[in-house]
Amino acid sequence: MAMELDDLSAFVAVASAKGFREAARISGVSASGLSEALRRLETRLNTRLLHRSTRSISLTEAGARLYERIGPSLAEIGAALDSVQALTDEPAGALKLNVPANVARTVLPGILPGFLGAHPHIRVEVTVEDSFVDILASGADAGIRYEERLEQDMIAVPIGPREQRLLTAAAPSYFAARGRPAHPRDLVHHNCMRLRFASGAIATWEFEKDGEVLRFDPPGSLLIQPGSACDLLVEAAASGLGIVCLFEDWLAPHLRSGALETVLEDWTPPFSGPMLYYSGRRQIPPPLRAFIDFTRCISG
Repeated sequence: MAMELDDLSAFVAVASAKGFREAARISGVSASGLSEALRRLETRLNTRLLHRSTRSISLTEAGARLYERIGPSLAEIGAALDSVQALTDEPAGALKLNVPANVARTVLPGILPGFLGAHPHIRVEVTVEDSFVDILASGADAGIRYEERLEQDMIAVPIGPREQRLLTAAAPSYFAARGRPAHPRDLVHHNCMRLRFASGAIATWEFEKDGEVLRFDPPGSLLIQPGSACDLLVEAAASGLGIVCLFEDWLAPHLRSGALETVLEDWTPPFSGPMLYYSGRRQIPPPLRAFIDFTRCISG
């Protein structure tokens, strides 16, 4: 018996999302539309595919068997259609990214100009947020975060530098007046200017050497919220006010000019760079697919 692909797609969407409301949000089809599609499919098959209650749904034995067989098949059909479209149409539309301030400042400038030049019909919208964000709920197509802040059940691919570091630095005039800390514990005697997140939490300074990990909340006279205000933190450090701990890429121009000098470098090992992440539970929009392919191409 021939089945309508739309009804089968609705079934897979609801089964994958484990609910009509979540499936509606992901697929863009109303919950009532998905429910009607499920009723049509069950009528044609003359069997129940879902156990429904007021709070949850679950697959029947028949539903589980159908989902196991049809899910990969529909994914292949979608991929085939995307590949054909890629040959005939230039990707167009909006690509919405949610990224932390450091990525907006140091990673995207090396990617977006080339990407937009290669895809003139795509418009990129960047929202800068350093807090944990549900990218689907926020309306973004994808996010960029570091591994420890990635959402679960997401597909993640490296983007930008494979390794990064946080460096501790201050102006030569500051070190001349206050001395250079030789060990992280010495920071308690210094003015350490720090970041305070939107939640109110103040970023802890972490150091590691030879398997020893030290975490500190050193005193300081300046607190700022991450974002473009990090420039204020860097300029304050360059003026001799105190010590900062920020991404190496953000500090690099001031380190090259000599306005800032690093300390405790042997206590700041590199860590994994940022990851582009997106939902694997829905079809990838053409602008996002183009962006993923572009970043993979330039990274080699």
